[in-house]
Amino acid sequence: MQRVRDLIALIGRVAVGAVFIAHGWQKLNTWGMDGAAAAFGKMGVPAPTLSAWYAMIVELAGGALLIIGLGLPIVGILIALDMLGALVFVHAHNGMIGAGGYELVLALGIAALVLGFHGGAFSIDRVLSRRRLPVLTGS
Repeated sequence: MQRVRDLIALIGRVAVGAVFIAHGWQKLNTWGMDGAAAAFGKMGVPAPTLSAWYAMIVELAGGALLIIGLGLPIVGILIALDMLGALVFVHAHNGMIGAGGYELVLALGIAALVLGFHGGAFSIDRVLSRRRLPVLTGS
C-alpha cells in the first residue's frame, strides 16, 4: 500500500509542478517580465516588479523541483506563499467560485504545501536522505 501512496504522490507532484511551470513560463515568455510586472501593478500587487520576478522564479524553478522531488518542504512553502499572494491581492475580492475566483490558487497552494511535506519515496530528497542515514544493525 505504501508504494501506491508513493506513486500517487509522484503523480501529484508531476501534475502540480507542470501547472506551476506553465504559469512561470507564461510570465517569462508570453508576457515578458515587463508585461508581468505591469499586469501585477494593474492588479494592485505590491512591489509589482519584485513580485513578478518572485512569482516567475518560484513557479518555474519550484515547479521543476516539485516534479523531481528536491527541496520539497522549502519549495512547498515558497509556492504556497506565491499562491497566498495571488489569493490576497488578486482573487479574494472575486469570491471563491466564478470568474477570477480564488478556488484554483487555494487548491494549488495547498496541494504544493501538502506535496512539499508528503512527497513520497520517489523523490531526490528521499534518495539523498537514505544516503545520509547511518545503517543500524542489530546486536
